[in-house]
Amino acid sequence: MVALVDCNSFFCSVEKVFHPGLDGKPVCVLSCNDGCIVALTPEAKALGLRRGDPIFKMRDIVERNGVTVFSTNMYLYAAMSRRVTNILRSCVQRVENYSIDESFCYLDGYESRFDLADYMRSVVEKVRLCTDIPVSVGIAPSKTLAKMGSKFAKNYRGYRSVCVIDSDEKRRKALGLFDLADVWGVGRQTLAKLRYFGVTTPLQFADKKESWVRSRFPLPTVQTWRELNGIPCIDTSERAQKQTICTSRSFGAMVGDFTALRAAVADFAASCANKLRGQHSVATAVTVFVASNRFREDLPQYANGATVRLETPTSDSIEITAAATRALGAIFLPGIHYKRAGVVVSDITDDGSVQQNLFDHVRNRPARRQLMERIDELNHRFGLKTVRLVAEGEQDQAWHPKSEHRSGNYLSDINEILTIRI
Repeated sequence: MVALVDCNSFFCSVEKVFHPGLDGKPVCVLSCNDGCIVALTPEAKALGLRRGDPIFKMRDIVERNGVTVFSTNMYLYAAMSRRVTNILRSCVQRVENYSIDESFCYLDGYESRFDLADYMRSVVEKVRLCTDIPVSVGIAPSKTLAKMGSKFAKNYRGYRSVCVIDSDEKRRKALGLFDLADVWGVGRQTLAKLRYFGVTTPLQFADKKESWVRSRFPLPTVQTWRELNGIPCIDTSERAQKQTICTSRSFGAMVGDFTALRAAVADFAASCANKLRGQHSVATAVTVFVASNRFREDLPQYANGATVRLETPTSDSIEITAAATRALGAIFLPGIHYKRAGVVVSDITDDGSVQQNLFDHVRNRPARRQLMERIDELNHRFGLKTVRLVAEGEQDQAWHPKSEHRSGNYLSDINEILTIRI
């Protein structure tokens, strides 16, 4: 059996931990640059707010109902996520951290010593006591069914935070009540195709013969079908290497100066290079795109992109940033007020199988790799962007995204530690 532990409204729950007066009140967390709603509490949903809503369109609802708004603070959320994961690992021998707010706990062998529902309820209580984060747990033979169980545990109080799907009767009942669009592994195109064949519920899909599914759908959909029938076959322990990596932002203020725009692009390029090294891969193509503010019809509109190909696949921040700067120079147009830019690295391969170039202009690649490793170590120890390229400019620049409602990094920055007035 496997359990999926899901933190309820995680971003909002973390904010409420450090602002206890918000318990039971509507709370929203905004995206980068304070643009759209990315997380909200049930109380906020009851007001008609939805994930993805632009905050400027919802301003009347927010102000009229006293909705508390926070800017995204990934440093704080990641620190709290680590605490929750550590608690789970103290209770369950094998825990797989799937995302910032979800973890799979493998319970094989625990059923001989514990009642699984009661044991996981004790884990839920321990997480609540130590972090004040509410979690919901689904227990089932497969990960897809476990995710479904966590949804039921979250939406129905009668489960007392833990839903167990451990029999065929419970499995069929859950499949009959669940929305097909919410099934893990059923995307938009798969959903449309299933509906075309008259399949409208997970139960109808699970009742199809495997040969029928194989003849009409690719392997991932077949795996979903098997999981819905209680046959575990999805391995999330080894995630597929990303084939493209993109870092992009909407600017806090429009940028018209090439130097400022170049600093933003350099920052994004360095982030892409860091992500490449994190997954032990290298890239051959660097693409830069820029765009003006399409909502400002009173200003000239412009959007463009350019790609630079590298002679040798690399994850070196200096090389990738230099390539991005060349691409930006090819598309930069004076007189435009830029609102957004981004960098995409592609043609990604494993860093263990790089075809060397006889005419490589970088003569000291081993030393450069060591330099990048030391930079990553320092940034991991002392904070992201502690060591950065000069081309990235200063930290406080006009193009940096807005975060007017950001909470402090209470768990990771001594200068922003929580203070209490007595």
